[in-house]
Amino acid sequence: MVQVQAGGTAEFDAGGEFDRQVARLLEAGYPAVAGVPEEEFAARVAPLRQVVVDRAAELSAPEPENGRVPFLLVVSRALVPVEEAVARTTLAGKSKPGIVDRHYKPGELERFTTLEELRPAGEPAAHLLFGVERGEEFCGAVPADAMAEIAGRGRTTLTMEEGLALVTQYPAALAKNKCFSLGATRCGDRRVPALWISEGAPKLGWCWEGNPHTWLGMASADGGVGARVGV
Repeated sequence: MVQVQAGGTAEFDAGGEFDRQVARLLEAGYPAVAGVPEEEFAARVAPLRQVVVDRAAELSAPEPENGRVPFLLVVSRALVPVEEAVARTTLAGKSKPGIVDRHYKPGELERFTTLEELRPAGEPAAHLLFGVERGEEFCGAVPADAMAEIAGRGRTTLTMEEGLALVTQYPAALAKNKCFSLGATRCGDRRVPALWISEGAPKLGWCWEGNPHTWLGMASADGGVGARVGV
């Protein structure tokens, strides 16, 4: 989404993209799951719109097929539980809802939480995440090594909520042989959550941090100050 300024210069319409992401969450039924009217839901995230507008000059248009998007509006699991968010994902051009892998035992998802250092201040209801990449360059790499490389670049891995936001807003970002792990959500053991494709739908599963897969990369985002802005 771009807008053309005077003189013919094209600039990414960050405000318009923010509005589209809010509309997508409304369409997916996020307010009903959160137990609030649509108007209240939209009002709660509205302050974040100015953040992306102020940063528009440094943002580029989304390229979901290439696994890169400028920012994501991410809703906290306190408002929309992970299981509900998974069920509101689909693949591009498909309607079959996402599922949680059976290897997560009943109630176990609650044990997988965001790493302390990556939690936006104040435990916000929603936050923005900038400079997102699905990380297919790490397909075939040992997840632990991929996470170390990402950290060395000054970037951060994605949480479950952030990975689900990516697929919710950009279904084309999850593609055959271009699936991704979510290393910023852990439960204290060697399991690393991941999103992949199963039977024509997204699936939230996990893999061991020492086991590489040719079809599974490591998603990451800008790790700088202000990379996660909440409200």
